[in-house]
Amino acid sequence: AATGAAMIGLPALASAKLPAPAASAGFSEAEIATLDEIAETILPRTRTPGAKDAATGAFMARFVTDCYTARQQATFRAGLADIDKRAGGSFVALAPEARTTLLRTLDAEARKRAVEVSETGTGETAKAMPHPFTMIKQLAIFGFFTSKQGATEVLKYVAVPGRYDGDMAYAPGTPAWATS
Repeated sequence: AATGAAMIGLPALASAKLPAPAASAGFSEAEIATLDEIAETILPRTRTPGAKDAATGAFMARFVTDCYTARQQATFRAGLADIDKRAGGSFVALAPEARTTLLRTLDAEARKRAVEVSETGTGETAKAMPHPFTMIKQLAIFGFFTSKQGATEVLKYVAVPGRYDGDMAYAPGTPAWATS
């Protein structure tokens, strides 16, 4: 999530997972269903929940609507339309193997068109824009792993890594922190 934040909108990292978008969010139910299927193809249900279980499509729609610039929104929507076009009209109508093949093709194209990003999160050139599939894939991953299902049933969370030793011997002069 942190590496993709520069590309998809750094301010959103400060906010928690947003509720499902309202109809006025600009995405139709069919588009949200397509986003769910794309995300599910990237992060399928196995022994753990998949992206559809976490309503990742609705998260993606809300994030794009609330956090992307108009130009980023247009790029994202063009990418979504391109996926349907390449699928012969409807990504949702494809067989699972065909969905995977299509998304792998798009991922390979996206990797060839990497955008250099500065530490401020902006493209090095004024017109730098990631490949639309990069935006979709990053939001699918970000949306899923910040969901309740992704964060609690897939990721392992340890509040304080290591063990707690409340009665550790102290040697005078030992620094209080790991760095000195």
